[in-house]
Amino acid sequence: MKKIATIYTDFPTKFGIPRQGNLIEELKGKIVFEEAYRNREAFRGLEDFSHIWLLWEFSENQREGWSPTVRPPKLGGNVRKGVFATRSPFRPNSIGLSCVKLEKIEFTKEQGPVLHVAGADLMNGTPIYDIKPYLPYVDSIPDAANGFTERTKDQKLFVEFPEEMWEKVPEGKMEALVKVLELDPRPGYQKEESRIYGFGFAGTEVKFMVEEEKRIKVVSIETIEEE
Repeated sequence: MKKIATIYTDFPTKFGIPRQGNLIEELKGKIVFEEAYRNREAFRGLEDFSHIWLLWEFSENQREGWSPTVRPPKLGGNVRKGVFATRSPFRPNSIGLSCVKLEKIEFTKEQGPVLHVAGADLMNGTPIYDIKPYLPYVDSIPDAANGFTERTKDQKLFVEFPEEMWEKVPEGKMEALVKVLELDPRPGYQKEESRIYGFGFAGTEVKFMVEEEKRIKVVSIETIEEE
């Protein structure tokens, strides 16, 4: 398989990324293609679709061997499920699948066709291996069973965001950041209320703590200086 493109997002590391695609439409991404795949004809008709599937690589989870069971974060990291019953990044083949909204196709002189997407759950620099249109008449099954995710899919935390820190969030990124925090970005096995967690987002380092397992309090936001 050959990498056809790279996606650029606001997440420099895995921490903080929503665990499913299309959960937070305010999260933007830009897909830039390798030179060999910048032929404009390859994108003819794509603008007619509102959403697309991305097939990509868990590039930061390379490891030898695999395990038949994993610990899904939504179950607290203490319950094992079969790897094929989860979307864990630790798989026999490190292939990811995400549905994102296609906002526009920009044809540029320097980078060729660039896809602007929303709802991306991918780390900055993630390699893309294929793109396919999302077809609601076959891809959407409203009465499909949610399995063990049924009891966790709607869980959200209240976010306490001190007003004096608002100006430190890059313009247009506040709503997306709040929604990322609402989904509780902590690893499932880390539930210490006194611990301060941090992750990179849109050129800043966001630090927070969780109080009473229902409230996230933002502790600080600092701009990350570029080297």
